[in-house]
Amino acid sequence: MTGSAVTLRDAVPGDAEALAAFFAFSFTDTFGHLYPPEDLAEFLQMLSPAGFRGELEDGAHSFRLAEADGALVGYCKLGPPSLPFDAGNRRAIELRQLYIAPSHKGTGLGPILIDWALDTARLQGFEDIYLSVFIDNHRARRLYERYGFVEVGVYGFKVGNTIDDDRVMRLSL
Repeated sequence: MTGSAVTLRDAVPGDAEALAAFFAFSFTDTFGHLYPPEDLAEFLQMLSPAGFRGELEDGAHSFRLAEADGALVGYCKLGPPSLPFDAGNRRAIELRQLYIAPSHKGTGLGPILIDWALDTARLQGFEDIYLSVFIDNHRARRLYERYGFVEVGVYGFKVGNTIDDDRVMRLSL
């Protein structure tokens, strides 16, 4: 991997500030050009340190952090389903977020975090894992497809007043 060694650990409530800052940076770096500034600002306000802290404390969300030289370079978040899908009688969880710093894309960190998510979901007794991905995020879509995720629906992902065309994907565990 790039630079110093990457260490992995579970997140704690004290990581909320760093997660919010990293999310804002990563989302803006990857997708910011797609939105009017006011839509992007409104969306980023909703994902505050307090919001992350609540998720870190609620027991329904699980986070895995990747750090290099004491700085966050990626993370993955699992949580209760929020996407528009019908899981039927199967126990389902959602891969809610997976972000990696530009300096660590292409280093194998994405698969490491996805492996953690799948292992965690299986250990918790889930039968399916869902996610949404922007239709034009080809790199992420290819990664998910390599793991066997299949498209099962569409999702209008809202960023301010902008509605993105996302795809809902599922993997049977």
